[in-house]
Amino acid sequence: MPFKYPCLLAAKTLLIVVFCLTTCFYAAAQKKNAGYKYHIRRAASAINVDGVMNEQAWMQADSAGDFFMVLPMDTSKATVKTEVRMTYDDKNLYIIAINYNSVPGPYMVESLKRDFNFVKNDNFLIFMDPFDARTDGFSFGANAAGGQWDGSMYEGGKVDLSWDNRWYSAVKNYPDKWIWEASIPFKSIRYKKGIKEWGINFSRNDLKTAEKSSWTPIPRQFPTASLAYTGTLVWDEAPPTASSNVSIIPYALTGLSKDYQHNTKTEYKHEIGGDAKISVTPSLNLDLTVNPDFSQVDVDQQVINLNRYELFFPEKRQFFLENGDLFANFGYSDIRPFFSRRIGLNVPIDFGARLTGKLDKDWRIGAMDIQTGGSGSVSQAPENYGIITLQRRVLDRSNIGFLFINKDATANIPGTNTGSAAYNRNIGAEFNLASRSNIWTGKVLALKSFTPGVSGHDYVVSDHFQYLSKYWTVYMQEEYVGKNYNAEVGYVPRVGYIKLSPLLLRNFFPKQGDILSHGIQLTSNYFFDESFHRTDNESILSYLITFRNRATLSVSGLNDYVRLLKPYDPTNIGKGLLPTGSEHNWNTIDVQFVSKPQNVFTYLLEASHGGYYDKGTRNSITSLIGYRFQPYVNIAINTSFNDLRLPQPFGHNTFWLVGPKIDVTFTNTLYFTTYVQYNQQIDNININTRLQWRYKPASDLFIVYGDNTTPSPYTVKNRQLTLKWTYWCNL
Repeated sequence: MPFKYPCLLAAKTLLIVVFCLTTCFYAAAQKKNAGYKYHIRRAASAINVDGVMNEQAWMQADSAGDFFMVLPMDTSKATVKTEVRMTYDDKNLYIIAINYNSVPGPYMVESLKRDFNFVKNDNFLIFMDPFDARTDGFSFGANAAGGQWDGSMYEGGKVDLSWDNRWYSAVKNYPDKWIWEASIPFKSIRYKKGIKEWGINFSRNDLKTAEKSSWTPIPRQFPTASLAYTGTLVWDEAPPTASSNVSIIPYALTGLSKDYQHNTKTEYKHEIGGDAKISVTPSLNLDLTVNPDFSQVDVDQQVINLNRYELFFPEKRQFFLENGDLFANFGYSDIRPFFSRRIGLNVPIDFGARLTGKLDKDWRIGAMDIQTGGSGSVSQAPENYGIITLQRRVLDRSNIGFLFINKDATANIPGTNTGSAAYNRNIGAEFNLASRSNIWTGKVLALKSFTPGVSGHDYVVSDHFQYLSKYWTVYMQEEYVGKNYNAEVGYVPRVGYIKLSPLLLRNFFPKQGDILSHGIQLTSNYFFDESFHRTDNESILSYLITFRNRATLSVSGLNDYVRLLKPYDPTNIGKGLLPTGSEHNWNTIDVQFVSKPQNVFTYLLEASHGGYYDKGTRNSITSLIGYRFQPYVNIAINTSFNDLRLPQPFGHNTFWLVGPKIDVTFTNTLYFTTYVQYNQQIDNININTRLQWRYKPASDLFIVYGDNTTPSPYTVKNRQLTLKWTYWCNL
């Protein structure tokens, strides 16, 4: 019986693959907006990037305008006028966007900081797909105050803003418009020699009118970043081949730290290291790193942890991010065979190499090798991590991917351990469905782990399928994770289960009034053990309302059932344990409201009331309040309060989490951030302060201060101060 359901799931998975291939077959044709073409010509004169359209090259360039409205509705042309022109020379791609006003009033911007929040800023963005494959590409843009935006694109419409490169832009404001002008070096983007047609689209977000628009028509349920709906950038001649493209990015740092809890001496730190970026081909990049340092990376946002399984915190280290989707997006959010934050956890990274990019229009490759050092303080031996992934585009926008992961101990140091075994390996394959219109999407996944002394129940089979239209969303996901499946370089918080996750959403669109759309949504997550006995499930019935000013309201009813598979402390502070096999069932009501983004004062408020484990009760309030002094200061306060009332030995517990954050952008190259987090559950106050001066594109000077303290009595645990310099040098 234990393998009955997994075998059925495997058979069903095969049927889904056949259905997906059949569904996609009709889509392997001309793309949706192929008729929208922009013809780009070589510049007739030199261009000075200053936000002023006075060069002869701009006068002779073609113009793209007459945008389509995407939000609030996708049934008409945009009411705000936008005009775009592009040109190029031997070294750079140039773009200028004239963003006209339709109503008076100041522009709405969050700050001058790079990679701003799309929803809270008047902005203009460009999405480029150099291979016209409709799966990956690059995005550039700016808000109305000149704050830059850049990111790499993946999965047909997602933007990874952690990607960072060298380019130049300027914004100039006029009484009736704001103009963004940019110069993007061909060295900064990946493309293949000789391709004369790229995918392209332009997006405008205008908060005064609550309107989002696009050069090509896009259904409102999809983001304007959706590469399925790009037009075509037609070059008058093949884009220039970038000259030798090698970048060296050294760093040097000095700092000091002290551990007050153990009363150690102040530790002084002096380090050098760096990265190198080498373009093997214009579309294939080799990244090298030696003794990398990540002291300037943002701290994780803390949460009140009332979960039975490990929490997920995203990767923020720059080395792992470019084309990171090749590695990190394999699998699902709770089945990640590769999770780069496992590498260098409490131990230093000595060196590493990554080869990522496109071999041609259909093939993408990713290969990574990382060597870590050992650490006697955490009893960890040196280890080597090798990852290879290969992705093949099939049937228009779908792809088949393969992944191999190897973790090996590279030394046997007395008194240290090498993890759960001397090695751990994973191999897997997945098929990702994406129809031409993006209405049908899905995935089929299979994984197998290899660990010394372990066999059987060590594989994963999973799939999902989604239909997404203006009125309906239908989703179904199934997972089987064997009890012996082991991904030591992954994030798989739970093993030995079968999961069913259906979702059904129906939207309604009133013809007039303050409500833009409303709908009812039913979701559920059912978990079973390998013998198909139910262990827990959560079902949620929600009513969702979106107002025309972009504010949202949701009201949800939740039903939870849990049969504990091991002892559990529902407070997570060590007050006691509920026994294995005990059953718990409760209901909760939850209400959330998010204010319209047009105001300088914005807020999110959420409150819930309901039951909890052991016939207890849980009341919680969450808020995110923001205020901005445009465009220089942005203040946000994240607050969470949980009130738990349980029988003894747990009793009555209250947990506060308060996290104020202040961003000051003196200019678009000088930023100051202070983040304070008080977490009552772990009895800790964390302060992280960072001053960043971008003295040249992609070159920075950082001053970072951090400490952890016990609030009562106020006692310092540790403190750190770091000064770091980086420099981006193109050879």
